[in-house]
Amino acid sequence: MNSASSSNSNTDKFVSRTPMILELGTGSALRSGSYTKAAVRAVEDALWHNSINLVELFDGEKSNMYIDVEIACQKPEMVDVNAVSDAFPYGQICTKSVKGGLDITHPAKPDRPPTIIAHAAIIVSLNLIKKEA
Repeated sequence: MNSASSSNSNTDKFVSRTPMILELGTGSALRSGSYTKAAVRAVEDALWHNSINLVELFDGEKSNMYIDVEIACQKPEMVDVNAVSDAFPYGQICTKSVKGGLDITHPAKPDRPPTIIAHAAIIVSLNLIKKEA
């Protein structure tokens, strides 16, 4: 019997990535015009409001957490997704940026960079072991 069809395969013990937590945050860059700065602040806002030791409840390692990050801002191409990923101390990070958020032009100084508001959605997932019947 090949391992792909074997019911004793180690892969049969695991459920696919299971989303466990959704964290949301908002960040801004008031004067710099930096979409990356606003995005990192949104991630920090989402992370710093909680101290969730989820992975320890399942006897896992923090490095095995899957963390999917979605940043919404008006110019997603201006976000350095590597810098956003660096805001996480551990885990396997996947970051993307999409159109959203808000740019606010100063009414008296339209030639200056806008105030940038970015939003972050963070989903933490784990590979869980199926319960034996």
